[in-house]
Amino acid sequence: MSSEVEESGGLGGIGDIDDMGPVDYVVIEFPGNRMTGKGLPMLVDLVDRGIIRIFDLVFVRKDLDGSVTAVELNDFGGEVDLSVFEGASSGLLDQSDIDDAGVALEPGNSAGIIVYENTWAAPFARELRRGGAQLVAAGRIPVQALLASLEAMDVRPDDE
Repeated sequence: MSSEVEESGGLGGIGDIDDMGPVDYVVIEFPGNRMTGKGLPMLVDLVDRGIIRIFDLVFVRKDLDGSVTAVELNDFGGEVDLSVFEGASSGLLDQSDIDDAGVALEPGNSAGIIVYENTWAAPFARELRRGGAQLVAAGRIPVQALLASLEAMDVRPDDE
């Protein structure tokens, strides 16, 4: 570990790794390159309330020929105000991550890639690490998959 990283208290200004919560990423696809900004106020609220901390936010576009390119925040024009996210770059994402996200996209669509810390879980994670525990697996169940599974069992989410 470089002395610069040690002096900053962690990985490139991210913070002290011993005090961090779990770090996740999401890739959110916008069909037809049409981002409305509908969920952005909720994302800002999560940050403002200290529930998450955003390390990286990158937008990408997959062209009809299959090529994937990063899109600058100001390329969205006046449709959506993304200025609050300017500078959200820790350096954790690289071109291979952008390419991997592009594989999941349909041609002609764009996506936002967000790397974030679950700060709400930091005290729990810190204590587990202090006790010698380590995370060995994690995952997410998309709501669509959950609903399909419930439907297959003929159970409705609001059933008692």
